[in-house]
Amino acid sequence: MAQDEKLVVPGNPAMDMEAFLRKIRLESFRRLNPIAVKGAILFAGSSLAEQFPIHELLNRFEPKYIVYNRGVGGYTTSDLLETMDECIFDLEPSMIFLNIGSNDIGRPEYREDDLVAVYRRILLSIQERLPRTKIRVLSFYPVHSGLLPEEVRAMMFAKRTNESIDAVNLRLEGLASELGCTYIDVNTCLRDREGNLDPKYTVEGIHLYPNAYEVVLDTLVKYF
Repeated sequence: MAQDEKLVVPGNPAMDMEAFLRKIRLESFRRLNPIAVKGAILFAGSSLAEQFPIHELLNRFEPKYIVYNRGVGGYTTSDLLETMDECIFDLEPSMIFLNIGSNDIGRPEYREDDLVAVYRRILLSIQERLPRTKIRVLSFYPVHSGLLPEEVRAMMFAKRTNESIDAVNLRLEGLASELGCTYIDVNTCLRDREGNLDPKYTVEGIHLYPNAYEVVLDTLVKYF
């Protein structure tokens, strides 16, 4: 967006508003990135990255880290691929933690091969533009489909099941190994005895409360 271009509020549909909010967030990134410290740690991805209270949770760790969060709610792998400058390249991070693709799995037209193919393009693009950046590929978190009314459950969890998540996590682990990236399992630590996302960690079966992110960070900080 050019500096003199005005943000115009769209019509009423919820999807239009979601796109508008993403546009605002990207414009904020464009204005913040020029003053960002290069060589810092970066978190990027969808709402599961955006909602990570990383700065507050890191306050209990020493040494202090410089961390940026470029997660965008509603993002798919294709969305991230189209905005790599704003979300990744402009920051020139020394390390990046990627959590992207959960929204791909939730779509009716989801195909595992498609997700992995776009994810590969993301990783290769980072390696080409930022060859010294360490890439950490986060597994997809588990879900819990039993916490919502049946009519909502059928829509949200038609494709987004723990079985489909486990399958694509295996693919991501293999992809990370193939390309020399680091795969991190942040799925197992959030499961209950039945293999679902533990109810104490989740808002509605997908998104996480801060106590879940605290458990995740205890795993991630070992890779800082």
